[in-house]
Amino acid sequence: MKKQILFIDTTHPYLSDALSAQGFICSHYTGTSRAEILEMLPPFDGLIIRSKIKLNREALDRAVKAKFIARVGAGMENIDHVYAKSKGIVCLNAPEGNRDAVGEHALGMLLALLNHLCRVNAEVRQGIWIREGNRGTEIGGKTLAIIGYGNTGYAFAEKLSGFKANVIAFDKYKTGFGSSLVKEVQMEEIFREADVLSLHVPLTEETRQLINANFLNKFQKPLYLINTARGQCLDTSALMDAIDTGKILGAALDVLEYEKLSFENLDAETLPEPFKRLIASEKVILSPHIAGWTHESNYKMARILADKIQELYRLDG
Repeated sequence: MKKQILFIDTTHPYLSDALSAQGFICSHYTGTSRAEILEMLPPFDGLIIRSKIKLNREALDRAVKAKFIARVGAGMENIDHVYAKSKGIVCLNAPEGNRDAVGEHALGMLLALLNHLCRVNAEVRQGIWIREGNRGTEIGGKTLAIIGYGNTGYAFAEKLSGFKANVIAFDKYKTGFGSSLVKEVQMEEIFREADVLSLHVPLTEETRQLINANFLNKFQKPLYLINTARGQCLDTSALMDAIDTGKILGAALDVLEYEKLSFENLDAETLPEPFKRLIASEKVILSPHIAGWTHESNYKMARILADKIQELYRLDG
């Protein structure tokens, strides 16, 4: 009997085409009703998701035939992967597919910050021509610190390799990754030396609100902050206080603390005062969670997941 796969979110058509060619029956759900999704789950052998639904115990108990869940992305925080594993469900993701996109976006945000590109673009369009007040800062010679040296942390270090910067990184769960691209360090050195901090960690209970007032106060120099990881890893109120005191010289955020689960809009009913401070600041650059959202990464993630699913069944067979 052919295996059935439910696509709960949209993906690049390559994934559905490749799986169909491998003999799977692919069904696509285009609605947004959680109740409808839960009702649909029992007959499917595999689920393809992005961020439309949280697959908690309730959902996983409905997925009685599921062998795998594949997330078209890197983060897995919307899946109770511990419970899934206990039920024999393999959780797959595709961080290899969007790491270059995230690395390039983080670099672009850094360049925009250091050279005031968003501000000067607006000024020139208004006929304002300020050169001295918009003098930029070069990356060369600066210490750029990376927290989290997985796929995107590595990709960011790789993109920085031609800028003659001192790139250092800390990863609590990885050692021995020092190379010509990056020096492996402890957090003490990051707090002491960083001119720029870029965050590349998943959202877990350990990393939630990791960047808070106490954390920021440990840095010995004013610095720039980039977050292309997850919005809830950073306390927005603490960030804005640090900007007001000059501890943070500027911030570039692709992700916001106040995003809904889908990551495709803001939770407008709960936007607090720190968010109003954030959007009013000229020292902050924002983008709508698109760091990993390129035409190329859309295809690459689909291809990678197709290969992983095929390998999963090959090993099982």
